Amino acid sequence: MTNVDELVGNVDAFPVLKNWNYLNHAGISPLPRCVADAMRRSVDAFEGHAYLGGVDFRDVAQVRRSIAQLIGADPVEVAFQKNTGEAISTIAFGLDWNKGDRIVTAASEYPANIYPWMELSQRHGVELVTIAERDQSDGSRAVSVDELLAAVAHPRCRMLALSHVQYASGQRMPMEALGAFCRARGKMFCVDAIQSLGGLPVDVTRMNIDFLACGSQKWLLGPMGTGFVFIRRELMRQVRPLAVGAYSVVDPDNYGDINYTLQPDNRRHECGTPALATMMGMGAAAELLYSAGADAVEKRIRLLTDRLANGLRAKGYRVISPRDEQSWSGIVAFLPPGDADLQSIYRMLREQHKIELMVRENRLRAAPHFYNTEAQMDQLLNALD
Repeated sequence: MTNVDELVGNVDAFPVLKNWNYLNHAGISPLPRCVADAMRRSVDAFEGHAYLGGVDFRDVAQVRRSIAQLIGADPVEVAFQKNTGEAISTIAFGLDWNKGDRIVTAASEYPANIYPWMELSQRHGVELVTIAERDQSDGSRAVSVDELLAAVAHPRCRMLALSHVQYASGQRMPMEALGAFCRARGKMFCVDAIQSLGGLPVDVTRMNIDFLACGSQKWLLGPMGTGFVFIRRELMRQVRPLAVGAYSVVDPDNYGDINYTLQPDNRRHECGTPALATMMGMGAAAELLYSAGADAVEKRIRLLTDRLANGLRAKGYRVISPRDEQSWSGIVAFLPPGDADLQSIYRMLREQHKIELMVRENRLRAAPHFYNTEAQMDQLLNALD
């Protein structure tokens, strides 16, 4: 088990600390040294020895186990994908749908969790029901859980497709309550976990999640261009492969005696040669976070984001992100008082202070990870003067 406190502000483990006050983990994360080292080992091995260099396709099985361990799944329930959009599309277009079926989601979802369902609506006449984000009495904005549940309870609804954490507001959805509601009524529950996994605990069994999609480049601290999809064991045979290739079948190394029998588990969704270097990086990231412990990481992120949110309110800023015990996350979206130019603030922070955050949906959005420091939160607050 890794001691989280030893990693906080640790420049050797997180070299980005030498260069930036980096607060955009909800966008693209910098690579921890262990992740970059794992990728370098793979590249160096193939540069000098191809697949004879000690890193080969058998290592994929260990990455699968690491990912499964992180989300509380069985390795056979995990399939590697290029990104979240591909993972969600695997679910959307692999299932059978009927005209008039309903899918419920939030109106403020990131495109990766809205465009596949829109395409499904155009192809098959599926009705997409979206629940809008609304102003709350404390100045935050959130999607009503009651409205979501009422929409899911409709007899034609077959699926709730929802992000664990909303990318623009930072609202964390009550996964256990939503999952239990869906499971009790025979509705499918599909979760986009890219804004939570690595920063908040995720357990697909406890949360009654049927499908989960995640890229590795945000809170998971992995490289771009690799991710995974989880499909619950009981539903694996219901999801047809989006693409089929040599690795989709039970005997992928048998080229001469063709036997088209799909893998009995989710490996059927991995159609070809994997991106080994980035996959090794994702595996190293998963092992780092599992070793640090989801609860310890979550506690650390709560401390940093509370410090930031409280400091912003003290300066007269409006904190858009819900901060109550059930709905807080690692994202703090906020607005300055008055009619300020958000892009100018964003550029000022980057160019003058080496602070990186993001503008999303007409809000400034900060997203610190557990290794960031209290001093970095204070630096942002001071720079906003």
